[in-house]
Amino acid sequence: MKKTNYSYVGITFIILLFGIWAVPKIVDSFGEPDLATIGEVPAFSFTNQDGETITNADYHEKVYVVEFFFTTCPDICPIMNQNMVKIQNEFYGNPNLGIASFSIDPTYDTPEVLKDYAEAYEITNPHWHLLTGEKFDIYTLANKGFNLYAGEVPGTEDSEASFEHSGFFALVDQEGNIRSRYDENGNPIIYYDGLTQEGITMIIEDIKKLL
Repeated sequence: MKKTNYSYVGITFIILLFGIWAVPKIVDSFGEPDLATIGEVPAFSFTNQDGETITNADYHEKVYVVEFFFTTCPDICPIMNQNMVKIQNEFYGNPNLGIASFSIDPTYDTPEVLKDYAEAYEITNPHWHLLTGEKFDIYTLANKGFNLYAGEVPGTEDSEASFEHSGFFALVDQEGNIRSRYDENGNPIIYYDGLTQEGITMIIEDIKKLL
């Protein structure tokens, strides 16, 4: 009678069992990243710092970051764009990373002004577009398309108009969907703080997941 090696059979069974359990785990690790889908970016069409017409279709199949700003902003915009440059440099040379910076003061922020601003901040990513256009369209995109607040405070006899906006960045995937990570309670954070290193670290990590 042939003697069965029960130790060998047991080990083989364990390996097969582990393999059956592990395969879906491995498949999951190559599936969709664990990020919430917030909504779809509406269609848009604006002019960039080079005088080119840029639409949401130009970002198709790219992961991109969105902000609303204006070039004469004296406080949070410089911080936001210094941090955006950090994101640019983290993915230097990667053609699949884009940035869209929409000016909420398009009357002043002409393509020529935006071009000078891009040079001052050392914006080198060819897919980082500083965008200007019709004020109504930009404000609609900000407040309704992204739910990122942007507003204008009318001027008076003694002061010029001023502008208000959030310091948050939006993250958009290759299909044009706004994405975000979840917080510790399982709720989507929706937007990333463009004013803190923590927020920049988080969005860089999540860009890598999408890429």
